[in-house]
Amino acid sequence: MKLWLLRHGEAEPQARRDSERRLTAHGIKEALKSAAQLAGHPLDGILASPYVRAQETAELVREALGFEGSVGTAPWLTPDDDPKDVLRFLDGRNEQNLLLVTHQPLVGALAGLLVHGSRSDAVPFSTATLAELEGEVPVAGLMELVSLYHPRHS
Repeated sequence: MKLWLLRHGEAEPQARRDSERRLTAHGIKEALKSAAQLAGHPLDGILASPYVRAQETAELVREALGFEGSVGTAPWLTPDDDPKDVLRFLDGRNEQNLLLVTHQPLVGALAGLLVHGSRSDAVPFSTATLAELEGEVPVAGLMELVSLYHPRHS
């Protein structure tokens, strides 16, 4: 299985609610840079947090890749969700190439859990960072971090 983890692009600093923050112009550019890293890689599905900035990021990636499926909404991908809950939800899925679009601190802790077996050993994710993980199944400590792309550093 190949699991791609993408943090949303830069978002507005404020909105009525955190979940309503939209991408900035810079965040859109970041998301498109990360989408370019996915070009040529097959995807079976795209799942995103219900938060506006994650949905916008996922939709930009979907359009940039010409992905014909729709973006699925996963209520278990919000900033403060438990990475172990994410693993439980992933356990029943059958995609072999899946993109998750989410937030900090969840995404860093999830990557740490999958790669190192511990969510306290988090992987650093700035906005629009894209991680490529590979393994037989998404189980704590059994996936390998293949690549980590930070658009701000490119």
